[in-house]
Amino acid sequence: MSNTDLEDDLRGTFERAAATVPEAAGLTERATAGARRAQRRTWIVSGAAAVAVAAVAVVGFGLAGSHNQPTQPAQPPVAGAQAPAVETLTPQVLSAQAVSGTWRPVEIAGVKSLKAARPEDPVLTLRPDGTWVGSDGCNALQGTYTIGQRGAFTATSGPQHMMGCDNVPHTGVLKAAKRVALDGDALHFFGADGLQLASYARAR
Repeated sequence: MSNTDLEDDLRGTFERAAATVPEAAGLTERATAGARRAQRRTWIVSGAAAVAVAAVAVVGFGLAGSHNQPTQPAQPPVAGAQAPAVETLTPQVLSAQAVSGTWRPVEIAGVKSLKAARPEDPVLTLRPDGTWVGSDGCNALQGTYTIGQRGAFTATSGPQHMMGCDNVPHTGVLKAAKRVALDGDALHFFGADGLQLASYARAR
């Protein structure tokens, strides 16, 4: 091979090599860009994973803290929200001795003028011997009565002089009453239907 032929071969080789350089450079640039994108994806994934781990840790600490806190005892019901107690009278063993004394009318069903002025003081006196006397404000009254231990009550009336005035009907209360109840200084009379007929207060 002559020198001229050798030069031609070398020149062709150089030209082919030079032609391939841009392709190699392009491949290199593409490879570098791909590596950078992969690295960014890695960073993004790593950051997301770190955030997720941090969130799990916060939730875990919160749950642990709630389990470690002491349980608060149940608050007792407010006293003001409870139903009020119903007052009941303690049953008393009654007798003529227990109800004996002088009584003034406080309330009588159907009578509105108990405090009206009258010639006499309209009081009722129950005696321990089972008799009663009194005044309706105008006339003297008398009779008998019986009382049981549980308050069962009966009464009768004797001869009376009836003078017309604003009479307090002691006799009507006593004869209609079937039960009495003593509450301190108050004496209550009840009819057969259980309704209260009258209330009297012990005279002082």
